[in-house]
Amino acid sequence: MAAGRFAMLRRWHFYLGVCTAPFLLILSITGAIYLFNDELNDWIYPQLRFAPSGDTVRPAGDLVASVRAHYPGATVTRIDMPVAEGRSAEVFVTPARGDPLRVFVDPGDGAILGDYIYTHTLVGFADRMHGSLLLGEGGDALVELAAVCALVLIATGLYLWWPRGRGGLRAGFLFFRQRRGRARWREVHRLTGVYAAVLIVFLILSGLPWAGVLGERVLTPVSNALGLGYPPQLRHHGGDSGKTLLDTLGEAPWALQQAPLPTVPAAHDHHHHHGPVAAPDTSAAAINRVHGALVAAGLPLAYRLSIPTEAGDPYSAYTYPARPEGQRTLHFNSDGEVLVDTGFDDYGAIAKAVEYGVALHMGNYFGRANQIVMLLACLAIIALILTGLTLWLRRPPGVGPR
Repeated sequence: MAAGRFAMLRRWHFYLGVCTAPFLLILSITGAIYLFNDELNDWIYPQLRFAPSGDTVRPAGDLVASVRAHYPGATVTRIDMPVAEGRSAEVFVTPARGDPLRVFVDPGDGAILGDYIYTHTLVGFADRMHGSLLLGEGGDALVELAAVCALVLIATGLYLWWPRGRGGLRAGFLFFRQRRGRARWREVHRLTGVYAAVLIVFLILSGLPWAGVLGERVLTPVSNALGLGYPPQLRHHGGDSGKTLLDTLGEAPWALQQAPLPTVPAAHDHHHHHGPVAAPDTSAAAINRVHGALVAAGLPLAYRLSIPTEAGDPYSAYTYPARPEGQRTLHFNSDGEVLVDTGFDDYGAIAKAVEYGVALHMGNYFGRANQIVMLLACLAIIALILTGLTLWLRRPPGVGPR
């Protein structure tokens, strides 16, 4: 009975591995690339990422004005201020025709350093491939399914690994060097799986909150409904548009993805969210007023600011540091008055846990050491795929997976 169960699980472990191997291989390679996204972009595009003028930083409105003058007819939707002194600002531009651009500006003198289409870059390609395989929502579903299958592979693999003969549990962690050929490949596959299992499980679980079903349709709404996601008080600031920070910025901290975006009240009514709303003032002067408010709030650098495009939309800014404790999100009207100010301490317990997981998943929290550990997890998945396929290819003629 036990032998039959073992043989059955071995077959299913193999067949599931073969079906998911292409997807897991893509996720591992693209994930490894994105772990070093800043380093790669600095290496490939140094002329765009660094500011020749030095450490001076002009107000955001001045930089947007410079971009608007250089790209007439285009719409500026967002500006990411320099993450540190000596770095460039990144401005998101939607031209009248063609793909959206990311324009890099010297924050000291407003000079345009150049631009690129994000999806045409190595990091942009890896980002999209990692999230959706370039297939939209269908690709996102495939990625999520592959991640869940990987958890099953780990569970069945650990069952198959569990020592049952002489030597006990200790023998399961030893590498038997005397084995050769296909047996040695099995040793490498076995030990890679057992030593990397916990790390791979963490990598999968910390990535699933971003998935379309388990994350967006299950964990996020459930945590918000329980008051354990975005701050419950944000519900009282929401307007009638149904918009979120994700809708306006194109990205947002996980905790705030479904938080309602506040509506800017009409000029004659600064205390109620009813009646007609004013068209947004997106002039350089208005952006500078918001910039001044952000500086006063202690955020002179490294904030990401969305510029409203529709009546009632606020200016929304957030910070996304390597450690989530420093996250902060603020919404303003065009006079620079704060409508909402939210920090990490305001998040619910589930949101905090997910943000910690995301920071570790992306290799941010502990700097280079964190990147290396996550890279090892990616390399372990690649090694498991290659050794598993090698075991199949080198099987004796007429023999199934074993």
